[in-house]
Amino acid sequence: MQLNYLFTEQRCALLKASAFAVAVLTLAGCGNKSAPPAPPPPEVNVIKAVAQPVKVSEEYVGQTEAVDTVEIRARVSGILERQGFEDGARVKRGDLLFVIDPQPFIAALAQAKAALAQTQASHTNSKQNLERIRPLLADKAISQQDLDTAVAKEATDAANVEAARAQVKTAELNLEYATIHAPRDGVISKALIKPGGLVNASTTLLTTMYSVDPMYVNFTVSEQKLMQMQRQLKRNPGEEKGRLPPFRLKLADGTENKLSGTLNFVDAAVDPKSGTVQVRVQVANPERLLRAGQLVRVIFPSLEPLNAFLIPQQAVQELQGKRSVFVVDAEGKAQYREITANTRDGNNWVVESGLTEGDTVIVEGIQKARPGAPVKAITAGANAGDAKKAGDEKSGAATKGDGKDAATTAMGKDAKAPSPDKGAK
Repeated sequence: MQLNYLFTEQRCALLKASAFAVAVLTLAGCGNKSAPPAPPPPEVNVIKAVAQPVKVSEEYVGQTEAVDTVEIRARVSGILERQGFEDGARVKRGDLLFVIDPQPFIAALAQAKAALAQTQASHTNSKQNLERIRPLLADKAISQQDLDTAVAKEATDAANVEAARAQVKTAELNLEYATIHAPRDGVISKALIKPGGLVNASTTLLTTMYSVDPMYVNFTVSEQKLMQMQRQLKRNPGEEKGRLPPFRLKLADGTENKLSGTLNFVDAAVDPKSGTVQVRVQVANPERLLRAGQLVRVIFPSLEPLNAFLIPQQAVQELQGKRSVFVVDAEGKAQYREITANTRDGNNWVVESGLTEGDTVIVEGIQKARPGAPVKAITAGANAGDAKKAGDEKSGAATKGDGKDAATTAMGKDAKAPSPDKGAK
């Protein structure tokens, strides 16, 4: 019995030792295997930053205004009898607009004419009496007082005649004012009072009339911009209208107006609340594309070119009002770089500071780049000068934020953008 127990313990110990040896050999065998290779650095497309003179265009939000805006109001009171135009129609000077019931004014004119005839008859009588009694004074047939009374009566009747004539003239004017004509050529708005409505003299607005060619465009510029223009011109911009380049207009649908405008007015004072100055541009409008009150964008090119870098917009990141790019350093690592870029030229940002000549800027694959991490830079088939050409050819894509098209154009016609999946593998 005891012998069997000892044999069993020895057998268990042997089994444990064997299992331990197998585990050690297994671990040793695993340790001999080599570690998996590190993934290759991600591929990114880059361009070389090249400084060049750039004429920057600044955009301002403007609103159109008719050169002449006429509020059509009645000069007499009465019931509106007729409307002589269609709402929103173009009218010419002298066209019939409204007719106020003329019957009361016709009656008033007849009454004024009757009063004039009465005073004229009275004046004729007093004048004849004066002519009869004047010679009698020499014969002492009448007193001086009688003559003076006759003279005064004749003068009073003469004044009454003039007053009656004025009443007739007033009645004629009122009858004429009952018919309202267009004071000039233009486009008329809708009628605010319809036939049958009561019109009060001078207070009731009947409609509004607008001139259409030319048009004004009002906008504001900052005080700093005005000072910059004044330094470059060496005079007040309002006094140097002929030396300023034309102002282009961008319409609400994104298209550019065929005709550009010229500076027409610069306010003499700065608005203390906003620090801006009112500016007005005059533009021809023969096709009537512009209407009063319309919002447009005023594009004004800089007076002097700016030495800057043109970087495709998809290469620039924006966060909390700050803009930045990734550059590849001499060791092939991505580095974060904050830049100053306030304006765009087509599909490109105009970088004023933050970059140096020859910097390698990542334009595609930014999402793969990490500060200090290595990347594989693939030079695109375009430099900064080609990027400017791409921006000029497809400026509409910059407005709409179409970064994909801008990137493809910026790399050139012969270069193809690498697939995002290729860089990730």
